Amino acid sequence: MNEFKFLEEQGVSSQLIKAAEDFRKEYGVSEEAKHRLMKPSLPFYGKETLEMAMAAVLEGENLLLAGPKATGKNVLAENLAYIFGRPVYNVSFHVNTNSGDLIGTDTFVDNQVKLRKGSIYQCAQEGGFGILDEINMAKNDAVSVLHATLDYRRSIDVPGYDKIDLHPAARFIGTMNYGYAGTKELNEALVSRFLVIDMPAQNEETLGFIFNRMFPDAKKEAVEQFIGVFLDLQQKSMNSEISTKPLDLRGLLAAMKIVRTGLSPWQAVQMGIVNKTFDVFEKEIVEDVVRTRIPQGWTREDVYGE
Repeated sequence: MNEFKFLEEQGVSSQLIKAAEDFRKEYGVSEEAKHRLMKPSLPFYGKETLEMAMAAVLEGENLLLAGPKATGKNVLAENLAYIFGRPVYNVSFHVNTNSGDLIGTDTFVDNQVKLRKGSIYQCAQEGGFGILDEINMAKNDAVSVLHATLDYRRSIDVPGYDKIDLHPAARFIGTMNYGYAGTKELNEALVSRFLVIDMPAQNEETLGFIFNRMFPDAKKEAVEQFIGVFLDLQQKSMNSEISTKPLDLRGLLAAMKIVRTGLSPWQAVQMGIVNKTFDVFEKEIVEDVVRTRIPQGWTREDVYGE
């Protein structure tokens, strides 16, 4: 199947690919949930990580993707939903997330009190992949309602209504960054319900795969310099010379995109990377890094020219 071409290119186990194909055939998607099927904006690159994640999904396990910023946690989660052909239900956790947001709340319809189903409830019913984004930002009492959902019971007890069992294709994928403001340690009971993948940092090979896929018409020399900007900033962030704010892969990819319209690469990287930090001293460091890679005199033709 064409959907698996990017897996085959990376040498992902043919046994896992065949099992994913069988999974798709076994579990269809209802008409109501088809609008939630999505194709990721870019494929995930990383053979070992993909194989670990696919094996876990096939055995009915839930995943927790942990790691620093710009390691592709959400990209991997979206790719897994695409590989297995499942509708996606996104839950972005924050300090005010409560159990009602996840399971559902009472609402008044046609002079009757009815349950307005939350994302977790819908995901459980439709056999979707629930992406629990920044799960370590939620309060314990909010995620505690997931305990029975995520363990061997695979059920949701809805207070005042009934217990529902999870669709056999339903899976939950949590993502978490270390050290963001508002984050905390996950409690042991919750972590024990996931298999955990520690996401590796980006390297020249993984970034090359992403940039070449997204910008096949870009000059090789220019792509190398854009990748170099990210790797240089990543190194400075790991050495605690700068924060993670300017370490923004989405911003760098967006900068490459807007160069196509005719904006100078220098201006584009200012918008995508440099201006992401509001500290004057940090901004100077980031500008110095960018200046060594992206000359201010560059034009669109230096990036996308023949």
